[in-house]
Amino acid sequence: MKVLVTGGAGFIGSHYVRTLLDGGYPDSTGTDVTVLDKLTYAGNRANLPPSHARLVFVRGDVCDRKLLLDLLPGHDAVVHFAAESHVDRSLVDASTFVRTNVGGTQTLLDACVSTGVERVVHVSTDEVYGSIAEGAWTEEHPLLPNSPYAASKASADLVARSYWRTHGLPVSITRCSNNYGPYQHPEKLIPRFVTNLLRGRPVPLYGDGGNVREWLHVDDHCRAVHSVLTRGRAGQVYNIGRGNERTNRQLTDLLVRLCDADPELVRPVADRKGHDRRYALDDTKIRQELGYTPVVPFESGLAEVVAWYRDHAGWPNPPELLRVPALTTRL
Repeated sequence: MKVLVTGGAGFIGSHYVRTLLDGGYPDSTGTDVTVLDKLTYAGNRANLPPSHARLVFVRGDVCDRKLLLDLLPGHDAVVHFAAESHVDRSLVDASTFVRTNVGGTQTLLDACVSTGVERVVHVSTDEVYGSIAEGAWTEEHPLLPNSPYAASKASADLVARSYWRTHGLPVSITRCSNNYGPYQHPEKLIPRFVTNLLRGRPVPLYGDGGNVREWLHVDDHCRAVHSVLTRGRAGQVYNIGRGNERTNRQLTDLLVRLCDADPELVRPVADRKGHDRRYALDDTKIRQELGYTPVVPFESGLAEVVAWYRDHAGWPNPPELLRVPALTTRL
């Protein structure tokens, strides 16, 4: 099999590629992989093997139709990770999110139709559902995104569905809960807090810290994505959850303990605009249809991630990356 992975130098995409090249998924031994990545601030070529007999790296943009039409022939499948994904940045400038997440997805899917790609997985997020006070979202829940980022991903999901319905493109959509793991860019909550706490620097906690998220290890997420690629049904959406809820305050307290840091480093800041209160996914469908089960326990997985950042203090460039603004003011 020959697979094109968009955004394959990013956090989640690179984990999928490394595992695929290592034969870490059923029937994946010998798979040839092409990575297409624009290498924006969140993409890092160093996240991938420097060289590999079955890896081709192409620096390029999913919005570049000509490049895609040249690149796609001969590929059996596409796994589409490429996206702008940081909510805070979307509050400052949503245009890049619309261009990449909506326009890029449409351009990619159009090129897949034109070149006869046999299988596509579009990787999305639970944030498209909005916020839920109790219970959990099934795949049939209406899309009610509350941030420009989430709206751009919801739009991309609908574009993907339309290409299945109107063009017969065999595309499936996955929606996952919050990911964590090694190689994650320090703008996101867990790596930002860990890298700051390990250096004795303050960390910003939004609002009252009561916002609830499920946390899913990147390895579990990527196993689920590959299951959907190889055994999922075209035209279907699959939620990928962990059922492991934590408030941001609970998560922060755990990170302070794991980093052996001073609790006084946690600084309350004004809440994010439109901050969703709670996310929760019902992942019964993927468990029953594909036999997927997450296996990484949250607390031990988080401890391993803290250890990884401690051991990789120079990755990728902390002096620059740790200056990501809070985009809020101190309370």
